Parts: sequence; C-alpha cells; structure tokens
Amino acid sequence: MGSFLLIPLLLIGFVILFSSFFTVKQQTAVIIERFGKFNSVRTSGLGMKIPLVDRIVARVGLKIQQLDVIVETKTLDDVFVKLKISVQYVVLKNKVYEAFYQLEYPHDQITSYVFDVVRAEVPKMKLDDVFVKKDDIAIAVKTELQDAMLDYGYDIIKTLVTDIDPDAQVKEAMNRINASEREKIAAQFEGDAARILIVEKAKAEAESKRLQGQGIADQRREIARGLEESVEVLNKVGINSQEASALIVVTQHYDTLQSIGEATNTNLILLPNTPQAGSDMLNNMVASFTASNMIGESMKTQNKKKDPK
Repeated sequence: MGSFLLIPLLLIGFVILFSSFFTVKQQTAVIIERFGKFNSVRTSGLGMKIPLVDRIVARVGLKIQQLDVIVETKTLDDVFVKLKISVQYVVLKNKVYEAFYQLEYPHDQITSYVFDVVRAEVPKMKLDDVFVKKDDIAIAVKTELQDAMLDYGYDIIKTLVTDIDPDAQVKEAMNRINASEREKIAAQFEGDAARILIVEKAKAEAESKRLQGQGIADQRREIARGLEESVEVLNKVGINSQEASALIVVTQHYDTLQSIGEATNTNLILLPNTPQAGSDMLNNMVASFTASNMIGESMKTQNKKKDPK
C-alpha cells in the first residue's frame, strides 16, 4: 500500500521540480511575481523560480514595434484630411518594470498623444503645406511622444507620416486642377510651336519673294541689255533708233503669237489680235515717236526764246 502512494508522490515531486525551471527567448523579458508582488525581471536564457511561490505574470517583447494611427482632422483652408501616422517604439531593457506596471494600455496612450499633436499641428497648415511639411508633422509627433513615454519605459525610435488622404471631392478637384494646368502648358507649347512655324513660313515666303523679285529684275535687265544691243546693230545698217525700236516691238509681237500657236493647251488670249494688228502697232509707234520728237523740239525752241543769251 505504501509503495502505491510513493509513486504518485515522486511524480508530483518531479513535476514541481521541473516547473521551477523556465527559459526566456532572445529580445524578451519575463516579469516574476512572488505571492502577487513584483519580484524580478529575467532576460534571455535559462531561469529558475520557486515553485508554487513565484509566478511568471508577463513576457514583454524588447523588439521594435510599430503602431499605425489614422487621424482625421481639418486643415487651415477647411479641408478634411486623414493622416496615417506610423510610430515605431521599443520597450527599454532597463525599464521593463515601468513599461508593464505603469501603463495599462500603452497603445491607447500612444494613440492619444498622436491625435493630440496632429490635431494641433495640421489646422495651422493649408492642404498643400501638409504634403510639403509632412516631415515636420512627424518630428512634432516624435518629440511629444518621446518626452511623454520615456518615463513609462518606452523609447520612440521614429514616427512617419505614411499617408495623406484628403476628402474624395477635394482629390477630384485637385486632379482637375492638375489636368487643367497640364492642358494649359500643352496649349502654350502648341501655340509657341505654331507661332514659330508661322514666323518661319513668313520668313521663307519673304526670302522667296526677294529672290523672285531679284530674278525678275535680272531678267528685265538682260532684256534691256539685249534690246540695246539690237538697236546698236540696226543703227549700224542705217536704221534710226525709233524705227529700230518699232521693229523690235513688232518682232516680239509676232514671236509671242508664234509661242502661243506652239502651245497645245493654253487659255491665253492676246488682244487686239487681227491681221492688221502688227501694222497698226508699228504705225502707232512711229506716230508716237514723231510726236514725241516734235514736242521735244518745240520745248527746246521755247527755252531758247526765254534765254536771250
């Protein structure tokens, strides 16, 4: 009978003995209480406690943790906006006691400070400034949290403004403004390109007209030189200048008629165009030259009468 009782007692003894040993993982702290009162903080490795007297009440992580807080507030220009604030924090190894016993809900405490700082800073800024100065908001949150949470055993590693989300209507309006601005810039570039094209085209046309005018002037100059040479040749054979000029004009007239006759598809009409046209033209030119000479001689006679010398 006694042997049957000994076996259970030995088993209970072994269980109690083994329960006095425990292990603590890396980057973790264990809080030991004795009869409900804080006893010690154990770090990574193998630990030992008094069975039935000491009790592990909590395992506190010493790794860097992140808490994301979404805050809705209003900007200086009365735009409602949601900001996502990411707070990276860690429990200080030498202040595990304060971190566990002084704060019941550390996440709620951090969230409250984030709300307080963001709603104090953002209403001072316009919406565009919130995007530009988001790092200033993050620094303000970190500074406030650092001062407040350090006494409770928490170190704030970094705070980040990871998202800025204005109201849907505001985002739509901003997109329209950006689209309009881009369309305006595109229109300006297109206008500048069209203006440059018009200017260059006008310059090209002006240069073409200048060259065309120069070509016509050179052509007329050569024609005049040719006529002058023709008159000189005719003068050498006893034909005076008036008759030579009339002969050249008549010759050009018939040359023109010949050129028109050689062209198969032409709409040119030469007026007057009768068999007597060449003869009439020659007679008219001779009469004109004779009248011109008479007028010239009359003017010379009058000038001599006015000047007795």
